[in-house]
Amino acid sequence: MKDLLIELLESFKYPVFLQGAMAEDETYPESFFTFWNNSSNDWHPYDNEPSGFVWDFDVNFYSVDPTLVNSKLEEARTLLKANGFIVNGKGYDLASDEPTHTGRGMNARIIEK
Repeated sequence: MKDLLIELLESFKYPVFLQGAMAEDETYPESFFTFWNNSSNDWHPYDNEPSGFVWDFDVNFYSVDPTLVNSKLEEARTLLKANGFIVNGKGYDLASDEPTHTGRGMNARIIEK
């Protein structure tokens, strides 16, 4: 499921990083996605026997362009939903380590059967 998430985000032609994976001295790209896998718990829909997994991700977009932060995350939300992810809501603001960048994030889940 991580590979699917990365593939979908890369389709926007922006770099995709694991959250926190950039080196401290590495220059931020002008715009980029990050993600973090919060959990991949058993899925028990009926008889308490695992029949899959629920993958839970945080998906974030950072940019020097505040307008792009909102629009690209919304486009990513639409694409993820079209590919089976469950995205609740329109996201949330994020702090950035760089004063030049702003960020916005969302939570996305997908069931692996």
